[in-house]
Formats: sequence, C-alpha cells, structure tokens
Amino acid sequence: MTTGTDWQLTRTFTSSSGDVCWDRLGQPGRPPVVLLHGTPFSSFVWRAVARSLARDHRVFVWDMPGYGTSEKAEGQDVSLAAQGRVFTELLSHWGLAEPLVVAHDFGGAVALRAHLLHGVGYRALALVDPVALAPWGSPFFRLVREHADVFERLPPTLHAALVREYVTSASAPGLHPAVLDRLVEPWLDDPGQAAFYRQIAQAEQRYTDEIQGRYAGIDIPTLVCWGEDDTWIPVAKGRELAALVPGARFESIAGAGHLVQEDGPAELTAALIAFFRLPR
Repeated sequence: MTTGTDWQLTRTFTSSSGDVCWDRLGQPGRPPVVLLHGTPFSSFVWRAVARSLARDHRVFVWDMPGYGTSEKAEGQDVSLAAQGRVFTELLSHWGLAEPLVVAHDFGGAVALRAHLLHGVGYRALALVDPVALAPWGSPFFRLVREHADVFERLPPTLHAALVREYVTSASAPGLHPAVLDRLVEPWLDDPGQAAFYRQIAQAEQRYTDEIQGRYAGIDIPTLVCWGEDDTWIPVAKGRELAALVPGARFESIAGAGHLVQEDGPAELTAALIAFFRLPR
C-alpha cells in the first residue's frame, strides 16, 4: 500500500456542475494522461500512480464536482450524466484532443459516457475496476440510495463511523490510518455529509444501461485492470467487460481489492506503462 498523504490541487475550472479543482504533473510536451477517480474517493487515490507516470507523461488529475476539494452544493447535479459532461468540458479546457485515459470505479462510467455519448476521443483507455456492467451497487450502497434522506440526518459521529467502515472495505490488505483519514475527510463536515449521500442518491444504473450495449463498438486500445480481491465488484465482471470490448486486454492485480491504487500502486503503474507502450 502507499502511505504518502501530501496531495493538493492548485487550479480551478468552473464547470456546468460547479467549480472543479484540478492540477497537472510532468513536463509540457509529453504525452497527456488523464486520471479519473471513483466514488466515494477523489484524485488523492491517484497520487502514487500520477507521480510515477509523470516521469514520461503530462498527467492531469481532478476532483469531480461533489467530491474531494471540488465544489459541494445543495441541489448539485453529480450524476454520471453530469460528470460525463463535465469531463468533456474539462478536456476542451485543457486542449486535449486524444489523451490517454485511466479511469477507476465510477470514473470508468464517466469516461465511457464521454467517449460513447459525447464523441470524446482517446488515444487509449484503461479501465480499473470500473462501474460499467449491470447490476452494480453493493447491498449497502443500494440501501443508502433508497433512504439517502434518512442517512443524511445521522449524527456526525455515526456518519463518520459509517463512512470510515465503508471506505475501509474497498481495500483488501487494509488502509494506512493516515490514508484512511484523508479519504474520509472531505465527507465529514456539514457540506461533506450532505454531499456523500447526494452522490449515492444520484448514482442510478440507468446511466450505464444507456451505454452498455455500445461497448462492442469501442474501437480504441482498451485495458481492463482488476483487483483480484475486489469485494465491491467481483473480478468476474472485469473478465466479462473485457470480453465485450473488441481486442481489450485483461489484467488482474493479485492481493488488491477495489482500491487498486492503494493496494497495488506499483503493479498497477507497471501494467499501465506496459499498455501505453504497446504499438498503436
């Protein structure tokens, strides 16, 4: 696991769903890579991978609206549909025509929607334990989605305990206490508590149902990477997804759970670098 907790986004973009915090690493002129996080996480989970990739790439990282250090507001649209639009806006803002894209969990659906529905081009796409195939959502996730208004009223101490237990379950070997603290911190103040349940309430499967039938038409190099010990989305879903995308490569990471970036950052980085170096 990786334990470094120094991570800060220094730039802001005003999107159609609120202000987005973002940053970039690496030298200008190098091949661009964009990293998308999942839920309930932020760009923080990519810190080790991003710094490694920045040796040979220009790496772009961002916190989606409603996540991490980006804007959290009452009534905010943080659905997969909104995030796909925001990602499209960001790529235009950055001036990136066909970047390499690496997307985890919920971010996988965001990247797929941007490509399949908004016509965004990628040089290659790596999907890491993505939300992509129905049915999805753990029993806990579905329970919270159905009763988000009730959970939002939990006392702060109970809410904090729930979030910590939920995030902890994404890792197979367990998270360093300092890392766990950073992962849950954005959700613990009043705006964060409301935002945590807002994003779950808006996480509807129909947004992946809209695109699942289009996976066979993906014609860019694609890697599907999965933690073998993922208890949130079983590794069998990864093999199923790879079989649906023409020519997709599948690679599993031993000993890693859903949070592959935390459980196996070196192994994941090696898989990504090897994929990026394949002839196009």
